Amino acid sequence: MHSLILGGARSGKSALAERLALAGGRAVTYVATARPGDDEMAARIAHHRARRPAAWACVEEPLALAQALRQEARADRCVLVDCLTLWLSNLLHEADPHRFERERAELLQTLPQLPGEILLVSNEVGLGVVPMGELSRRFVDESGRLQQALAALCDRVIFVAAGLPLCLKGTLA
Repeated sequence: MHSLILGGARSGKSALAERLALAGGRAVTYVATARPGDDEMAARIAHHRARRPAAWACVEEPLALAQALRQEARADRCVLVDCLTLWLSNLLHEADPHRFERERAELLQTLPQLPGEILLVSNEVGLGVVPMGELSRRFVDESGRLQQALAALCDRVIFVAAGLPLCLKGTLA
């Protein structure tokens, strides 16, 4: 089963993904996309690490997500990616302006072929005002396009608000 889990900042989406990973009974590989660029982000990363079970494998991959998924996905494994919006942000800040398009295409091509359980966590950023600035608008636009494409490919799509999951596609169980 492939799942896309969406929600705003501090909505409970990561915690839900972690609960689903535990409930599946498979070995779990956590693919972390964050880069600790400052003390605040380093603290967030430390919080996520402390919350994860020690038995979970962790792969840190800020850019080549499809490649990491191909390496880690197995029929008997759950791969949890947290999060797609950090991955997108990393790619939009790359020196190569076309890297995002290549990585996005590779992810969309790879996902349907992956065995096992895949949990993709992403921030829903399109519910607010239109952001000022070209890069911010591109980020919101690309995030929305990516989420729509992934939602079409996933078996299950869940929106989380205030820690409460709303299943938009498929079922929670």
